[in-house]
Amino acid sequence: MLRRQLLVLASAGALLLAGCAATPPAADPSVRQALAPSGALRVGVYPGSPSSTVTHPQTGEKAGVTYQLGQALAQRMGVPVQIVEYERLALVVDAVKTGAVDVTFTNASEVRARDMNFTPVLLQVELGYLLPLQSTIASVAEMDKDGRRLGVSQGSSSQAALARLYKNKVTLVPANSLKQAQDMLRRGEVEAFATNKGILSEMLDSLPGFKILPGSWGVENMAIAIPKGREAAMPYVRQFAQDMQSGGQLQSFIAKAGLRGTRKPD
Repeated sequence: MLRRQLLVLASAGALLLAGCAATPPAADPSVRQALAPSGALRVGVYPGSPSSTVTHPQTGEKAGVTYQLGQALAQRMGVPVQIVEYERLALVVDAVKTGAVDVTFTNASEVRARDMNFTPVLLQVELGYLLPLQSTIASVAEMDKDGRRLGVSQGSSSQAALARLYKNKVTLVPANSLKQAQDMLRRGEVEAFATNKGILSEMLDSLPGFKILPGSWGVENMAIAIPKGREAAMPYVRQFAQDMQSGGQLQSFIAKAGLRGTRKPD
């Protein structure tokens, strides 16, 4: 009996040591200073998007890929986390540009890459349209027609991409929040709303009588972003991103947030 107990204790100790060895060390002071100069990691989010942050309607629990990645990164670095919520994505992007927040998770477009540093792409989210069930628009190609009114988030990468795609044939109507976008759809002020399918699916949950049009008009390449001038922290953030992807944590964040319309990077 004693021999068996000793073997159990030895096995438990070995597992404990293995677990400790597998736990990444906290960030060096130079990395913490570069990425979280305020002493806390400030994570920029906006509500209503499972890629950013959402709130469970019954429990009030917060989730979202950005929200959860930010918490995980702060924990690994050994610093407190500060979630900074903005009304819409464009304001989060501006906050990263100015250094008002330290990190977010967003579409790594060429335009944004001029103002912030990105990790390699972690996942892709299809772009689509949300429109009424009775709409006569039956395909993505039919959206390209003179006189159509299409809702977009103010300052979003979708707004910029669609302006190039439709070359003023379609009138883009900006919404200052996803709530305003829903109201615009309900009132018939726009024929459809365009963004990634993760957000569209979230909007659809509270918009009976609407649908997501089959097909897509592009993809968003989602990656972790930090402000320019923080290059000393980039190797650490890249390794963190790789670990989140290879270790399965990213997929668990996606599942908890209910992010739909995703696929592995091309």
